[in-house]
Amino acid sequence: MTVPAPNHWHSGPRDAITDVPGIRVGHATDRRRATGCTVILCEDARWVAADVRGGAPGTREVDVLGGANVVRRCHAVVFAGGSAFGLAAADGVMRFLREQGIGFETTAGRVPIVSSAIIFDLGVGDPSAFPGPEDGYAAAMAAKGGRVAQGSVGAGTGATVAKLLGVEGRLKGGLGTASVAGPRGLIAGALVVTNAVGNIVDPADGSLVAGPVSPSGDMTHVPDALEQRRRRMEALVANPGENTTLVCVATNASLEHHALQRLAFQAHDGLARTILPCHTIADGDTAFAIAIPAVEANPDDGLVLGAMVVHAVERAALKSVRLATPVARVPSVNSFRSTKNPPLDRSPKRKPV
Repeated sequence: MTVPAPNHWHSGPRDAITDVPGIRVGHATDRRRATGCTVILCEDARWVAADVRGGAPGTREVDVLGGANVVRRCHAVVFAGGSAFGLAAADGVMRFLREQGIGFETTAGRVPIVSSAIIFDLGVGDPSAFPGPEDGYAAAMAAKGGRVAQGSVGAGTGATVAKLLGVEGRLKGGLGTASVAGPRGLIAGALVVTNAVGNIVDPADGSLVAGPVSPSGDMTHVPDALEQRRRRMEALVANPGENTTLVCVATNASLEHHALQRLAFQAHDGLARTILPCHTIADGDTAFAIAIPAVEANPDDGLVLGAMVVHAVERAALKSVRLATPVARVPSVNSFRSTKNPPLDRSPKRKPV
């Protein structure tokens, strides 16, 4: 692995959430109908936490992860397209885990706990398509450690971004993953499915990565987009409930549940630094945090891991858009920029838009 320059973060060996031992990821992808699901297996998790901040979430088995409740862990996290219909993908993951003898111990046998969240992708490709139990089962079967496919795959297949001016100027979102290696072997990994109403910016320099494409062929910055909406006498929200960015972060630190809950909170900070606006009434933004202990946590590690998680989420969100490919006639950032000469990027530096 390359030695990092001073004062710079460096990634784990795969630069993926699977750099946390015990995390496995699998996808089921239907590019023709523009939907899919992604399974994050975490059978050995000590604790799992969740935090919902979007105004239009679609979730399953999230309350069970609350700090005041009994279980406070799950055996898999499922991200799916298909809006509320896509929650059915978790049924297949439950079946897969039950066949493996994995689940929460009860007097009647083991019950797999599968926490899930969905994005709205019914407006891309086939509006009647959504991942079901067989897709969830296939994704769980395919789950492995190591390299993770990114871009327009799994739950990110039908994802789109930059919809402040409606769907006509949208660009492809997708799925991305990243990791940050810290002191004493600490690892923080993130996996993000970006399907936001807002623009995508690079917090390193404030440059515009994805914005609504105007009729003139330029990307539109947030202030201009909001002003255009005002002139049209439209409310400053778009497509209520038809967006959502999903995040799963993981660490190998032996955190207590309350400290892990804090990481779930802070995962949203990474979104807020890359998506503008974020956590709107039109989004269902949801974050999960998983702890599979391998490194004893020091009292100060919560602060360190919080910073690592934010950076990992930022990078995963940016990769989810930059690695996406066109699907169902929705252009990706790369395909859009390839038609521009010179490449379009007129954002003022150090001024996020």
